[in-house]
Amino acid sequence: MTIEEQVKLLKKGVEEIVPEGQLIAKLKKSAKTGKPLRIKYGIDPTGSQVHIGHLVPIRKMRQFQDLGHIGVIIIGDFTAQIGDPTGKNETRPTLTKEQIMINCEKYMDQLYTVLDKDKTEVRFQTEWFGSMTMADVIKLMGKFTLAQFMAHDTFRKRYESGLPLGMHEIMYPILQGYDSVAIESDIELGATEQKFNLLAGRDMQRYHNQEEQVAIMSPILMGTDGVNKMGKSLNNYIAVFDTPKDKYGKVMSIPDNLIINYFTYATNLSDEEISAVQMRLEAGENPKNLKQLLARELVKIYHGQEIAQAEEDAFNSVFAKGNIPDDIEEFSFAEDKIWVIKLLTDTKLCQTNGEAKRMLKQNAVSIDGEKVTDPDLEIELISEIVVKVGKRRFAKIIKK
Repeated sequence: MTIEEQVKLLKKGVEEIVPEGQLIAKLKKSAKTGKPLRIKYGIDPTGSQVHIGHLVPIRKMRQFQDLGHIGVIIIGDFTAQIGDPTGKNETRPTLTKEQIMINCEKYMDQLYTVLDKDKTEVRFQTEWFGSMTMADVIKLMGKFTLAQFMAHDTFRKRYESGLPLGMHEIMYPILQGYDSVAIESDIELGATEQKFNLLAGRDMQRYHNQEEQVAIMSPILMGTDGVNKMGKSLNNYIAVFDTPKDKYGKVMSIPDNLIINYFTYATNLSDEEISAVQMRLEAGENPKNLKQLLARELVKIYHGQEIAQAEEDAFNSVFAKGNIPDDIEEFSFAEDKIWVIKLLTDTKLCQTNGEAKRMLKQNAVSIDGEKVTDPDLEIELISEIVVKVGKRRFAKIIKK
């Protein structure tokens, strides 16, 4: 693959490269010397579940690996105890070392569904920060000014709003920047909202007489609700360890305006193939057809072509033909009557009473094919009923 072809591939799904000319120069130098580039991505293992939004930069790292370069995952076992303030309007709780290590192991299992393990280094910040003295830390802080940090959108907004802003949080970009020095990073990957931190890495390398890394930034993947960025707290995410059925169903639930976004940032389709999808959408083709193509492509990445096709067949059988799936979970109740809200939460069709009431109000609940909207309804349990919530959640209720 020529350098021009490599650059075209690496620019796919990227919002900004700082600076692009230096990326080209690094690729040329690597080709000439045979020395692979070191591609950095840092994670703070504050949780253990990875969703496809997290994997946007990880998929970019895999592209670099396929071109012969080394992916370096930095485990923020030090900064996770601080909490990255980027995009946050409040201080994030810190974690214990034990929590971080447990999360890290689970996190890497999920990243390896995309990354080439043989071309991946996993490094822990405590390798370099664990032995630093107070004098070393003050020396690092002296490389930056307060004015630089108050120009940071997140810091400035919190300060102007009178919200707490800890000095430890101001340290975060400095520490992440030093990570680039410690591993001699050539490229750092991250989201657009991480730009300040990525550029701090370039500054830090310059202060340490290293060649500055190139910052490659990708947009945030929107959640399945089409309103907020993907996140567990909003239940609008598609997890790496979701079942194929759940992945397929969640994709089919996204708003039409996210179709191209997901094709671009969550699949392996080429620019030309995505342009063809865009043309079909603009020509008035039923968006359902394109969502099915998207769902099939996404499931194929994580579970293979055969399973992806099986999920599509199952989806069509249930939703296009109005059938009830064969594998729905069964629940037994001894009561003669049960409050509809309790029924929905006890079967886990809804997680909370609030969600159950909301689904009823949205006309999204049916029992044996009949819509139910009354939150005070008492359901008679005579023999067997099938409860459906939304388009994908079913439960069979059996009277004991």
